[in-house]
Amino acid sequence: MGNPKAFLTIDRKEAGYRPVHERKTDYGEVEQTLNNEDRMLQASRCMDCGVPFCHWACPLDNKMPEYNDLLYKGKWKQAWELLAETNDFPEFTGRICPALCEKSCVLNIQHSAITIRENEASLTERAFSEGWIRPKPPKKRTGKKVAIIGSGPAGLAVANNLNQIGYEVTVYEKAPQSGGLLRFGIPNFKLNKNIIDRRLALMESEGVRFVNHAEIGRTISFKEIQHSNDAICLCIGAGKPRDLPVEGREFAGIHFALDFLVQQNYKLAGIPLVGEELSAKGKHVLVIGGGDTGSDCVGTANRQGAVQVTQIELLPMPPTGENPLTPWPYWPNVLKNSTSHEEGCERYWSLTTKRFIGHDGRLKEVEIAEAEWVIDSATGRATMKETGKTNIIKADMVLLAMGFVYPEHEGLLDEIGVTYDNRGNISTDSRQSSSIKGIFAAGDAASGASLVVRAMASGKKAAQSIHSYLSEKS
Repeated sequence: MGNPKAFLTIDRKEAGYRPVHERKTDYGEVEQTLNNEDRMLQASRCMDCGVPFCHWACPLDNKMPEYNDLLYKGKWKQAWELLAETNDFPEFTGRICPALCEKSCVLNIQHSAITIRENEASLTERAFSEGWIRPKPPKKRTGKKVAIIGSGPAGLAVANNLNQIGYEVTVYEKAPQSGGLLRFGIPNFKLNKNIIDRRLALMESEGVRFVNHAEIGRTISFKEIQHSNDAICLCIGAGKPRDLPVEGREFAGIHFALDFLVQQNYKLAGIPLVGEELSAKGKHVLVIGGGDTGSDCVGTANRQGAVQVTQIELLPMPPTGENPLTPWPYWPNVLKNSTSHEEGCERYWSLTTKRFIGHDGRLKEVEIAEAEWVIDSATGRATMKETGKTNIIKADMVLLAMGFVYPEHEGLLDEIGVTYDNRGNISTDSRQSSSIKGIFAAGDAASGASLVVRAMASGKKAAQSIHSYLSEKS
């Protein structure tokens, strides 16, 4: 460790974000970057703890103390090589990961964690610009083929790992372009799609084949894929949204959040829209759901020109700064204000939706009710109860951002024999996704909706399982 006292003399310094008045007018990435000197100083703050809780918290097992020390010492290439050993796509996680590692950093006890996520992003961009990241096709092929259904973070991780081993990998995608959630679910202002294109081009040059429905102009049956491959990995996500079946749900103007976000990404990509165009321009928008998807809806609605954006959450407002129920090094359940919230949004908590109110078939207002959470002394669980107080919110557009339950490909899953429980978790063995040999699952399709970084970790593990299966089979 080069500077054991840096954390005492150097403060945490973040790159920050573009000014609100500027970034609200476009879809460019909102986050800025630090220069190389500042980045190395930030890396020097790593304490090389005896127990690296950052490593413990990372689903990918990244070696934060080691590569931050190399970065501090100016050994950028060596730092990159160490990061690349565990992380297939640090250009993604360096931008959109909630940084579980930073929340578990020992310095986060003082709310001054190492800027691990930003360091990771800067290190990766330096690696691309310096040409350290080059195509490395496998020297030898195994002669066996693997199909990946779904090109999101899990599917790309499976494909990347298996291709490096030497399998012939084909990634199938139903959308017009590859990338899955990364491309069409996450707004451009958080992840520029050129970053995805750059990685896909690299993977293609290394031998991975991408097949999109729009390119071939026909639907490929599962049996056709099964017949021409030795193993299949389902990486179809968990895109079935949780609905809100209350009175007035049929009114026009009520949409699922992901439909809204996907359509905006289609527009920016120049892909023709199918069906009604969803636009927040000139509207009073109500976002129901307080998570990241809801936050993305807030940012997108503001950029589209909404008159007013309101976000409501069923759960109570989290505490600010500290929460004794989620102590360090666990993920803290505390109030989070995203860049989208800073751009304009009224937020409310402990509210449940009673009914949608409309006229001539179109949404006009939403009746909400105040809720309180009561702890059951017998079970220790919190139960929601309405207080009796209600209110009316003006809204001619509602975006339902209440999470996801399971994959939308019910027909495909029935054909294979995969079932899900009522929590959206795959109900068969985690290694072998069904009773049919050679079929595996990874990411949200295997364990329910979660983070991009966890999907990538799941993809790595699935690739290992597929390799073991095919090695035993030969």
